[in-house]
Formats: sequence, structure tokens, C-alpha cells
Amino acid sequence: MQQVMDGYRGLSLLVWLNADRLFTLGTIIVGLFAGAFLGSVIIR
Repeated sequence: MQQVMDGYRGLSLLVWLNADRLFTLGTIIVGLFAGAFLGSVIIR
């Protein structure tokens, strides 16, 4: 059980350290989808 808790703490640390990168990636993906949607609406 202790190893599971240590592994969880290590994983949460990695997620916390890379949260800004995940947020940036998510923002880029949402922006691309929004641009594609608006582009398809404008063309029609």
C-alpha cells in the first residue's frame, strides 16, 4: 500500500509540474477546433 501511495504522489508531482504545458496544449487544441468550426460555418 505504501508503494501505491508513493507512486500516486510521484504521479501527482509530475502532473503539477507539467500543468502549464497541459493547459497550453488544451488551449491550442480548443482554438484549432473553434477555428475549424467557424471556418466551416463561414464557408456555408
